[in-house]
Amino acid sequence: MLLFWLLLDKYRKGNPINPFAYCFAYFCSMTDRVHAKKRLGQHFLNSEEIAARIADSISAKEGLLMEIGPGMGALTKHLEKKWGEKLWVVEIDDESIPYIESHFPTLKERIIHADFLALDIVSVFKDEKFSIIGNFPYNISTQILFKAIDHRSQIVELVGMFQKEVAKRICSPEGNRDYGILSVLIQAYFNAIYLFDVPPTVFIPPPAVNSGVIKLIKKDNFSLGCNDDQFKKVIKMAFNQRRKKLSNALSAMLADKPIKSGLLDKRAEQLSWKDFVNLTLLFEKA
Repeated sequence: MLLFWLLLDKYRKGNPINPFAYCFAYFCSMTDRVHAKKRLGQHFLNSEEIAARIADSISAKEGLLMEIGPGMGALTKHLEKKWGEKLWVVEIDDESIPYIESHFPTLKERIIHADFLALDIVSVFKDEKFSIIGNFPYNISTQILFKAIDHRSQIVELVGMFQKEVAKRICSPEGNRDYGILSVLIQAYFNAIYLFDVPPTVFIPPPAVNSGVIKLIKKDNFSLGCNDDQFKKVIKMAFNQRRKKLSNALSAMLADKPIKSGLLDKRAEQLSWKDFVNLTLLFEKA
């Protein structure tokens, strides 16, 4: 209201801006958008160039595509052109749903109003293959990856925006301080590629950190060759005391199954995912 009276005063003094038209346009611009919510970790991408670059990073030809958290459709606009009726979106935000429905009317039957982490994927896609893409909220990005691991038999590719630190950790090779549990688990099942950095300035509101986009490609006809649960147990126990040699970090397991291996003289961050598979197999055979 104050803005209107200020503009009206200037208009009467010869300013060419019509306060009625300006305020109407301003009101429309404010209502035709979704307000970012801190509790949902929302930072809306505001760069056509980067949105197109992310959308073009999906190279999968088979199956469907699921976008997680479309927000105001920065990625959706580019994905719909390429994927058409194969595109599905999952959105938890009550405000984003009507926005997406009004701006992408052909998508309406494929908009899922739900929390992706609680979503029963099998009930939506049955046994059909699909890929995942999204500008992921930082506060649930690793949980999204763990769910992707659980559904890896159906997932072809995943392209996502993460906090840069997390993105680097996912793609980090062994022998690096960024290398950790997530690195091993992801690299065991997927080929992980760090694509590019994204600065805070291209988001509304801008986050306090830099972002990074990565691509995960599922390994074809792949099997670990060991028990998955045991594999995860060994990895988690090893990295819980990452500064210690594995002979100490895995002491609880070694007490029950006293295996011998040169790998036990190393620290967790020095082992590749293949080394962890071999270590797990030794425990299984003991």
